[in-house]
Amino acid sequence: MQFSKQNIGRVLGPLVFFLILFLFHPEDLSKEANAVLASVAWVAIWWVTEAIPIYVTALLPLILFPLTGGLSLTETATSYGHKYIFLYMGGFILAIAIEKWNLHRRIALTIINLIGTNVINIILGFMLATAFLSMWISNTAAAVIILPIAMAIVYQLNDNPDTEKNENKIFGKALMLAIAYSASIGGIATLIGTPTNLVLAGVVQTTFGKEITFSEWFVLGFPIAIILLFLCWYYLTRFAFTFKQKDFPGGRSEISARLKALGKMGYEEKSVLVVFAVTAFAWIARSFLLQRFIPKMDDTIIAMMTVVILFLLPTREKGKRLMDWQDAVKLPWGILLLFGGGLTLALGFDTSGLALWIGSKLSALQVLPFFLLLMILISIVNFMTEITSNIATTAILLPVLVSLAPVLGVHPYYLMIAATLAASCAFMLPVATPPNAVVFGSGYLEMQDMVKKGFWLNIISILILTVVVYIVLPMVWDLSL
Repeated sequence: MQFSKQNIGRVLGPLVFFLILFLFHPEDLSKEANAVLASVAWVAIWWVTEAIPIYVTALLPLILFPLTGGLSLTETATSYGHKYIFLYMGGFILAIAIEKWNLHRRIALTIINLIGTNVINIILGFMLATAFLSMWISNTAAAVIILPIAMAIVYQLNDNPDTEKNENKIFGKALMLAIAYSASIGGIATLIGTPTNLVLAGVVQTTFGKEITFSEWFVLGFPIAIILLFLCWYYLTRFAFTFKQKDFPGGRSEISARLKALGKMGYEEKSVLVVFAVTAFAWIARSFLLQRFIPKMDDTIIAMMTVVILFLLPTREKGKRLMDWQDAVKLPWGILLLFGGGLTLALGFDTSGLALWIGSKLSALQVLPFFLLLMILISIVNFMTEITSNIATTAILLPVLVSLAPVLGVHPYYLMIAATLAASCAFMLPVATPPNAVVFGSGYLEMQDMVKKGFWLNIISILILTVVVYIVLPMVWDLSL
């Protein structure tokens, strides 16, 4: 047997599970908490080493929790049908409709066309378009959609006789990194923008019985995304790369040609645009407007209403609808299972008393200044997610942070939101996040480009997130204990 990361994980996971279950019995640790701890250790090791697909690992709690007495089967299975799983499902079906009828491409090209033909502005246009799409559809899809448009622009610059030597290579590298980074940053802005945001919302709901609404997150996440996006743009265009040629010959004509090729907006595209706009408005206005008239209205209900409407609205072709079931099966079912696994772990931590036990063992951290502790936490998560799944990382860490907060005498949201935001800011490695891998495959980047430029952006994001969580978070959310 080869000593690969996966093979080591396959053996180490069950081994640690049995060692904890049968040999680790502190006096103040209940039998249920011991069972949950053993199960979490197995899941964590298989997630980190990717011993089997991480989505399949997410099903382990359904086996381990009931058999060891950590949680009943009914309690465990309930988490896989949590309302936030259906919220993400609804958001993703809306995203599939946007892609099916090509609305995403028109939005992207229109934003880029409005910015102008200056090289630095073109990069900003691509970043704004990618980030906006990433707010509503998966960051991977956003990067995949934008990449061909970006490649066409680079080719245009390469083929132009007025282009200075090597300028197209520099521009190509900067543009590829800009797309990858803005795809990750854009997801921070909305609750459905990246799965880690919904993992946080699910853990908060499971542990505290409180809901993080779409509008609540937007008030916090959108400004953070804007700040990070413009800092990233400034860093890439002023420090990471130097452009000798500011004007882009033929850039606007390339974008205009692609917009023209899309033709006029068709009936189906207009219909999806209206549904998208109404859904976004409903999510944002639900907590302060819609609930005045319909008190039971919820973000998940809005998402499900959107799904039903998309399957109801007809197309110009007789008997066809905007969405059919063949489109819906493209859903990322694996991520939904990953959500369920993460929420089950959170429930196990809380119900078994494991969270309180871990919190009591972390009292030594009280001696550190809270600002420094926040920075250390954000740094650990930031660099950890360069090599591990950001959803799996947050699913493991958030219940632990819930137990750490009372020991430090702070509101749990400080630690939980800090970790969640940090999980979206891995910029160094192609394996860190799918958008990084997508642009790395373009051929314009070498590993050293991504590592060197991404490292400094990681540092920038760590500093910004620490300041925002420490100073701004209590201003926009009620964090009174």
